[in-house]
Amino acid sequence: MALEFQLYWSFRSPYSYLAMHRITQLARDCEVDVDVRVVLPLAVRKPEFFRDVNPLWLPYVLRDTVRLAEMAGIPYRFPDPDPIVQNIQTREIAREQPYIHRISRLGVEASRAGRGLAFIDEVSRLIWGGVSGWHTGDHLTHAAERAGLSLEDMELRIMADVAAYDAVLTQNQADLEKAGHWGVPTMVFRDEPFFGQDRIDALVWRMHQHGLKPREPGMPHHPA
Repeated sequence: MALEFQLYWSFRSPYSYLAMHRITQLARDCEVDVDVRVVLPLAVRKPEFFRDVNPLWLPYVLRDTVRLAEMAGIPYRFPDPDPIVQNIQTREIAREQPYIHRISRLGVEASRAGRGLAFIDEVSRLIWGGVSGWHTGDHLTHAAERAGLSLEDMELRIMADVAAYDAVLTQNQADLEKAGHWGVPTMVFRDEPFFGQDRIDALVWRMHQHGLKPREPGMPHHPA
């Protein structure tokens, strides 16, 4: 029987994006299923964070993520547009946030359909991998298709009960904090949190202690 861990993840987090190549490889190569739990980014949940954080934080994150992507050979560019509508100079977060709510709800629907990992992988490649206007045209349609989903069907299901999807996003954040952290990406295995893309090796080490095995060729997996 495959092991399972929860992946708490945000479309606006560059570190979430940088974790994807390791996590998708892990799900492909080992008998482990990934339960994707999309959360809204700090900019939406706690906009005061950007007001109060040390001004050196953002320049460091930009420098750090660029070098990590270069080191791992991952295509990387700051999103165009940013999933969060924000004035980078003043750090002010706009009241209206059309992009992040749409894609986060889509992430919830993809997880419900059992294609969460594939969907966040494909969409994050658009957002962080250098596609300008990732929210326009057929970009998201084709990303959903590559993940085995229909964007039109997903959005119809969401529009039928938007509040239910927002409730899942709220619950995911509560569950993340209950597990022992607040940031993303956080992987939780048997109630033990592993925060950050630099803790994947620790996660794998722990799962090996619980019998993690290589996935046999042709063995299906369910990366929800």
